[in-house]
Amino acid sequence: MLEWLPKLFEEVWTPNAVRSELEVGRSKGYDVPYLAGILWLKLVNPKTMPSEWLSLDLGIGEIAAMSLALENPSHVILLDDMLARRTAKAAGLDVWGTLKVLLEAK
Repeated sequence: MLEWLPKLFEEVWTPNAVRSELEVGRSKGYDVPYLAGILWLKLVNPKTMPSEWLSLDLGIGEIAAMSLALENPSHVILLDDMLARRTAKAAGLDVWGTLKVLLEAK
């Protein structure tokens, strides 16, 4: 469904931390996308990360993505991890998951 994202959004951003997490997954044998090959995807890093999020049981990719969304509050953030979703919603972010992407694409 990655190919649907540029049709749903004017721009699609991801922080380097997400790319790093995917590379770790790929090295463990998981079938994950190779982000460097996706030309419409922009790698954008947050300027800061809320220190209180670092104590949560979240991956650095989720924390970086939520931090980037906080810096750009008019953007939608795509998250499926339940703790990340709750944290992002509590921070006032507009959160979409896979199901919402599927429904919007339909």
